[in-house]
Amino acid sequence: MSMFSFLGAIEIGLIFSLVALGVYISFRLLRFPDLTVDGSFPLGGAACAILISTGTNPWLATLAATAAGAAAGMLTGWLNVKLKIMDLLINDATLFTLLQPGDMPDYVARPLILAVIVLLAKLAMDWFFSTERGLAIRATGSNARMARAQGVNTGAMVLLGMAVSNGLVGLGGALFVQTQGGADISMGIGTIVIGLAAVIVGESLLPSRRLVYATLAVVLGAVVYRFFIAAALNSDFIGLKAQDLNLVTAVLVTVALVIPQLKNKLSRRKPR
Repeated sequence: MSMFSFLGAIEIGLIFSLVALGVYISFRLLRFPDLTVDGSFPLGGAACAILISTGTNPWLATLAATAAGAAAGMLTGWLNVKLKIMDLLINDATLFTLLQPGDMPDYVARPLILAVIVLLAKLAMDWFFSTERGLAIRATGSNARMARAQGVNTGAMVLLGMAVSNGLVGLGGALFVQTQGGADISMGIGTIVIGLAAVIVGESLLPSRRLVYATLAVVLGAVVYRFFIAAALNSDFIGLKAQDLNLVTAVLVTVALVIPQLKNKLSRRKPR
């Protein structure tokens, strides 16, 4: 794999780690099987692309895209909480051109900038879910009946949690279009699958009940998953072609999921 492909995999992996963090909130913390992700990702991307192309400051465009994703998530939560609907499965300046050092190649600068953004998002998420309101969201996902008995407004917590979840996904969509130079409706296809795969792979590689490690695992899972994709696209040396992408990815993901189970079995067999 070339250095260009290596850094490209890190770049896209970091972007989708924001999607994975959002999916982690809805699927793990809220226990809410949410398919809004496939819409909030391209929504955030489209909002950001339109605003940047019409001369809006990239910072404001990215913030607006995050808000658009949050609004989509809140709407999904409102449909569930209030209407009782069952849960349903650029050539202009960008943040990267503003933040990129003048003497650094863009394919090197973008992963570094994204790493900082993802780290800040992870730390903010760790902090928020350790606050009283964040703990109320986690309690709602763990046991809504018990949470209500403790005076928690579980409906409001679902709305807030879905907003935070899809706000992160919208942010990911905004950063995606800024690295790719444009937005189209197809960019949202399969986003939920990528997010779930990242969560599952991350939890397998770094299993932990502590939120700070769980969110780190999700980020690592997204990057590792994108490495799987890059490996599949660069597997000509073993006779495979690009059309074998799904096969190679499935095998690599299966290996990543099986290895932790083998480790657990071997650790139990060792004499104490």
